[in-house]
Amino acid sequence: MSGLDRKTPIPTEITLHKKSRTLEITFDDGSHYQLPTEFLRVCSPSAEVRGHGPGQETLQTGKRNVEITALEPVGNYAVKPVFSDGHDSGIYSWDWLYHLGANHDTLWAEYLERLEKAGASRDIDLSTKLPKQGGCGSH
Repeated sequence: MSGLDRKTPIPTEITLHKKSRTLEITFDDGSHYQLPTEFLRVCSPSAEVRGHGPGQETLQTGKRNVEITALEPVGNYAVKPVFSDGHDSGIYSWDWLYHLGANHDTLWAEYLERLEKAGASRDIDLSTKLPKQGGCGSH
């Protein structure tokens, strides 16, 4: 999905809704999608997420509350979101965004299935991030 396929519709409007954490996109063929930021993050086209070939994908976990903090244009063919978890290497071509919108339900279901099979969660595992403390607060 290079962003250069002349058959792919072009966005006529892109709106980032920070409060609802969605990216709303209308294409010139009349299609309209509202893509959650978590979905965009876990489906990033970056090598960090997709790898460099089949079987090299990295399952993204703990992204339920991720936000897009900035949305930068890339030429006339893509946008680059900056996510609140620091991820900023994915360039989302019009092809990729259209693909994500048109296939959202299937891609989301596949993602949730991979999470379940891995025993992973959409939530951040705080047990590995916070130091262990006493149970009742007395020392």
